Amino acid sequence: MTKFKYIAGAVLAGTIISLSGAQAKDFYKMSTISLPTAFAIHTTFAKVVQKYNPDIEIQVNATGKATRHALDAARGKTDLLMGAPALHHLMSKGKKMFAKVKNAKSLANNLRAVFNYRLGFYQFGVFESSGIKTMADLKGKRVFLGPPAGVQRIVAGSFVKAITGLKPGKDYKVVKLGFGPAMQAFQDRQLDVLVASSNPPAANFVQAALTNKIRFLGASDSDWMKPGMKKLMRIPGRVRGQFPADVYGKNQANKKPIQTVGAWVGLVTRKGMSEKVIYKMTKTFWEHIDEMYGVASWAKDALSLDKAFTQMNMKLHPGALRYYKEKGLKIPPNVM
Repeated sequence: MTKFKYIAGAVLAGTIISLSGAQAKDFYKMSTISLPTAFAIHTTFAKVVQKYNPDIEIQVNATGKATRHALDAARGKTDLLMGAPALHHLMSKGKKMFAKVKNAKSLANNLRAVFNYRLGFYQFGVFESSGIKTMADLKGKRVFLGPPAGVQRIVAGSFVKAITGLKPGKDYKVVKLGFGPAMQAFQDRQLDVLVASSNPPAANFVQAALTNKIRFLGASDSDWMKPGMKKLMRIPGRVRGQFPADVYGKNQANKKPIQTVGAWVGLVTRKGMSEKVIYKMTKTFWEHIDEMYGVASWAKDALSLDKAFTQMNMKLHPGALRYYKEKGLKIPPNVM
């Protein structure tokens, strides 16, 4: 019995020593989508925060839809996510994909902003060999507008309709896939048109342009004056934008800049997250923003402190608000 007590005591002592020497960590869940801009920004945010805060670990999930991520966060099932002004607007009104969600309006109040960034431009890409030159040529074609029940699908479909009058699912086939499978389907020529919201040059189109001529479809100056377009641009998070005709190199067939919709989204957290933790995360990320800028050529233009509140339509989390006040930033009254 004495020997047993000695062994047990030794094991317990060893366990205590081991635990005391280990760094205790707080675990947080982050949800994002697989589009290049969102994936790069959110995964880099997680890496930078963890690098300088060994007591924090962020587990990143890049599967699923932004709609589901928002609901999960509002219900306390995830901590950080890619949110969007358009998504928050629809959620707070209980409209579109949230129409059948019980208490969607009250759930929307459980979300708080950390910062916004430009997700990119709606890029309607086609292979030049397809013969598709304008939006009107989408009639009868196979088009990926975005994942089912996603905001991108609504905006992209409305953009096409505003320009051409073509209706999704009636005048052309809307392919029901997630972002990852859709990109692969485009490469395999199983899609005629791929719509991706990214800051060019986006990896999926870069790959396509390596061995093929590609073209991007867009709007004309007069298209922006059409009633349908004006209605579309009232959706929060949407701005008029354009990207260069040569951003994808010599295999891009466009001769003029492509006019299209620009999209703003952001890093969002749940209302119940600790003020101290969000403050620490926010401060760490912005103080090491050069590490983000080293990830992609478009990052500096898409994400910066002076653009952090662009198109923001939800309240800032108190932890993020505290940091921005310390920095002396001019904060819009509607997000305080």
